[in-house]
Amino acid sequence: MEIVEKMTLNVDRIRKDFPIFDYPDNNNLTYLDNAATTQRPTQVLEEISRYYREYNANTHRGAYRNAEKATLAYEDAREKIARLINARSSREIIFVRGATEAINTAARGWGDRFVRPDDEILITEMEHHSNIVPWQMLVKRRNARLCYWAFDERNGMLEPDGLRIMLSSSTRLLALTHVSNALGTINPVKEIIHAAHARKITVLVDAAQSIPHMPVDVQDLDADMLVFSGHKLYGPTGIGVFYAKEEILNAMDPVQFGGDMIEHVDYFESTWNDLPWKFEGGTPNIAGGIGLGAAVDYVNQIGMEIISGHEKQLVQYALEKLSGVEGVRVYGPMDPDQHGSAVSFTLDRVHPHDLATWLDQHNIAIRSGHHCAQPVMRKLGVPATARISFGVYNTIQEIDRFIIALEQAKEYFSKWL
Repeated sequence: MEIVEKMTLNVDRIRKDFPIFDYPDNNNLTYLDNAATTQRPTQVLEEISRYYREYNANTHRGAYRNAEKATLAYEDAREKIARLINARSSREIIFVRGATEAINTAARGWGDRFVRPDDEILITEMEHHSNIVPWQMLVKRRNARLCYWAFDERNGMLEPDGLRIMLSSSTRLLALTHVSNALGTINPVKEIIHAAHARKITVLVDAAQSIPHMPVDVQDLDADMLVFSGHKLYGPTGIGVFYAKEEILNAMDPVQFGGDMIEHVDYFESTWNDLPWKFEGGTPNIAGGIGLGAAVDYVNQIGMEIISGHEKQLVQYALEKLSGVEGVRVYGPMDPDQHGSAVSFTLDRVHPHDLATWLDQHNIAIRSGHHCAQPVMRKLGVPATARISFGVYNTIQEIDRFIIALEQAKEYFSKWL
């Protein structure tokens, strides 16, 4: 009880930063779909508005005051992100539209240059479609092979011997999620990267579900490439980050060509700009970058360790409560130390879409479907799951409210089954 009261006291203050919870149409909203997108605090909304209201201008191109101010704010955001993930330099931070574009940038810029015929790309069975399809396309272009590291459907964990079995002299790249969006599994990426590097294999980490929820240090992990999206980190949509070691970025080809990514253009030849602008052709999402910088300020003010501890308590409580509901099956690890902030489950004889619709009528927002992870659903033997996922503003009381509504839904649907 003491922990619950302490958590409630802190979260009551935090929730005041998020205007969506005070909006009349969202009266008493329980928002449990943070793995899909988080809400935005006033601090982020105001920073975006300030850019458009006070110094709207294009970056890097103007010699007048507002253009310089916009450039400084945009590049300051890049510095904040570099510090957040402990990159060696802000030159290693490439702004993209999101994790999806970042992985596609890696597949095109790195993969098309370095993957040879008969090479192997190794990914896991628990990947989001965004970390599957770009590699499917790459191996078709390069006449290479795509291989899968299996997970155990009973506990949602990667097969412990899978890496040793799957890595070979032909493996060129390992791409894997840090935290599964469909299972909640936290993968031991540091140990995995170490094992891959022992064989001189490049590693890309999809950190879309880890960056908002726990401290991530790219130098400690020794990740070669890492991607995440701003909208899952309390920032705007349409902005994300492609991190790669500077030597990798220097060796890669740009994948989008146009203004500002060039150094010199002649009639038939062009040369490229320095990092990071080599990969940022065209007018960028300036407001998005500035807004993401404000989001980084926001989570740093709270503290990533505090956010991580808060959400771990929520996950532990949710796993315990869901396990006590008859007819509910929870997927993924049951140990909260191995389980991220997304918890997937099914309710006997009730389709997840029907359950989500019923809960919405009680002002509880959850996600239902295959979560852009159809191979995971196929492995679990279900068409879809329901999923709750937590953010910094969620509470134990909201989980209790959800569990009560879930029990009521079970009773309601039992009348029709």
